[in-house]
Order: sequence, then structure tokens, then C-alpha cells
Amino acid sequence: MMGQEISAVDLNKILEDHKNWIRTHKKEGKRADLSDATLYANLSGNNLSGANLSRTYLRNANLSRTYLRNADLSDATLERTNLSDANLSGADLSSANLSGANLSGADLSDANLSGANLSGANLSCANLSGADLSGADLSNADLSGANLSNANLRNANLSRADLRNANLSRADLSRADLSEVLGLNIEQLSTVQTLYKAKLDPVLMAQVKEKYPYLLEEPI
Repeated sequence: MMGQEISAVDLNKILEDHKNWIRTHKKEGKRADLSDATLYANLSGNNLSGANLSRTYLRNANLSRTYLRNADLSDATLERTNLSDANLSGADLSSANLSGANLSGADLSDANLSGANLSGANLSCANLSGADLSGADLSNADLSGANLSNANLRNANLSRADLRNANLSRADLSRADLSEVLGLNIEQLSTVQTLYKAKLDPVLMAQVKEKYPYLLEEPI
């Protein structure tokens, strides 16, 4: 559901106050609160670290190279939004709609993406190390070259995703759906933390059972 549209004048004031809030370490200015708002502005390159953008409607928006570190984007609508090379480390994107979004090269390390819709998203070369992607929909997503080391992918849907050259070291893939994925090989799977009750294509499952059966056991 779309919220109240913010005018350009009001938005500029909010951004300026937020800039001062960051510059003075929260002593002056004001934290940007754009929760429940509808935004059509070009926010590319702005510093919105720590801002409140929960439930914000930003469909098709341009947020490329935007600093959104530790920002609250939970339940936000970011469908087909350009977030390429954005800094979203530590951000809360839980239950956000990022379907078809461009997140190529974005920093999502330690971000909370639990329950997020990332179907068809471009996450090529993105940094998702330590991210919480539990229950996320990553079906048909481009994760080629992405860093998923130490990521929580429990119950995630990765069906038909592109995982060519993705780093899966120490990733938790318990109960994840890895059916029909592109570019996934046994070498990548040998580095994961667990594949307990994960769904794999028959050939890969046979290779795991033969070489790394312990990955299919329930983690202690």
C-alpha cells in the first residue's frame, strides 16, 4: 500500500537535517523518518545511514551508490529499484519486497533480509557475508560472484538462481531449496556449514552423499 507522497521541498529538508544528524554524531539535525512514505525522487549517492524507511514505497526508484548502512527498510517496497553499489551493511530489510531489484555490487554484509522477496533480483558480485536470508525468496535471482560466506540461508528459496562463482563458505543451507540452480557445483557445496534437509538436484545430492555425507546430518 502506498503512503503519503513527500514533496521535493520537504524531502530536501529531511535530507539536510539527516546530514547534520550524521555529521554531528546525533547532536544536531534529525534522523530521517520516511516510514510509510511514497518517494519518487532520485536518491542516488545520498547518505541515509541509520534512516527510518520502514514500509516506504520506493518502487522503480534510483538508490544506486546510496549509503543506507544500518537503515530500517523493513517491509519496504523496493521492487525493481536500482540499489547497485549501495551500502546496506547492517540494514534491516526484513520482509521487504526487492523483487527484480538491481543490487549488483551492493554491500549487504550482516544485513537482515529474513523473509524478503528477492525473486529475480540482480545480486551479482554483491557482498552478503553474514547476512540473514532465512526464509527469503531468491528464486531466479542472479547471485553470480556473490559473497554468501557465513550467510543464514535456512528455509530460503534459491530455486533456479544463478550461483556461478558464488562464495558459500560456512553458509547455513539447512532446508533451503536449491533445485534447478545454475552453476552450483560440489566444490562450492563442500565449503558450506550444513545442507540438512536441503533440496538438491539428484546429481548434486548423489555427489554430496558420496563425498560429504556429514553435511546432510542434523547440526549439533
